[in-house]
Amino acid sequence: MPSYVVLLRGVNVGKAKRVPMADFKQVLLTLGCTRAITILNSGNAVVEHPKIASASLASKIAEALEARFGFTVPVIVKSGVEFGEVVSGNEIAVSAAEHPRLLVVFAQSKESIASLESLASVVAPPERLQLAGHAAYLHCAAGILESKAANVLLGKLGQAVTTRNWATVLKLHALAAQSAV
Repeated sequence: MPSYVVLLRGVNVGKAKRVPMADFKQVLLTLGCTRAITILNSGNAVVEHPKIASASLASKIAEALEARFGFTVPVIVKSGVEFGEVVSGNEIAVSAAEHPRLLVVFAQSKESIASLESLASVVAPPERLQLAGHAAYLHCAAGILESKAANVLLGKLGQAVTTRNWATVLKLHALAAQSAV
C-alpha cells in the first residue's frame, strides 16, 4: 500500500491550535489509513492509504481536523515517492550537526514553492537557499532565530507552506521508506 507523509502547519506551538498526536492518529485511521505513525508533537505522520492524490488526502485530513477540533489546520501531504524526491533534491550538503539549521520548506503545490523566489532577497551569506520543484531548502548558518529569511517564512509569505528541519525530514523519509516495503 502506498505511503504518505502528512505535515500539519502551526499546531502545538504555544497554547493555541492544540492537536494531541493520539487524536491526530485516530483522525487518520478514520479516513482509511491502514497504518499511521506520528513523530514528535508537531503534526508529523507517516501513513499508508489506498492510492489517492496527495492533494485530495490533504483536503480530507484538513476537513476532518476542523470537524474534530473546531479550527482550521493547513495540511500538506506528500506521497512516499514525492517525499523521496524532496530528500534527493537537496543540494545543500551540511554535516549532521547542522541538520537542525537546514530547513525544508514544503507546500502542496509547486506554485507555492515558486512564490518563495522573493525570499532570495533576504538570504544573507553564509545562508543558502535552494528552490526546487517539490520543496525549498534554507540553510540558516547562524541559526534559525538569527535568520531574516526564516523570519520571513513565519509571516505572510509562508502562509501556504510549512517547514521541517533536515533531521526530522530524514526521520520521516526513513519511516515512509519502511512503510513502502
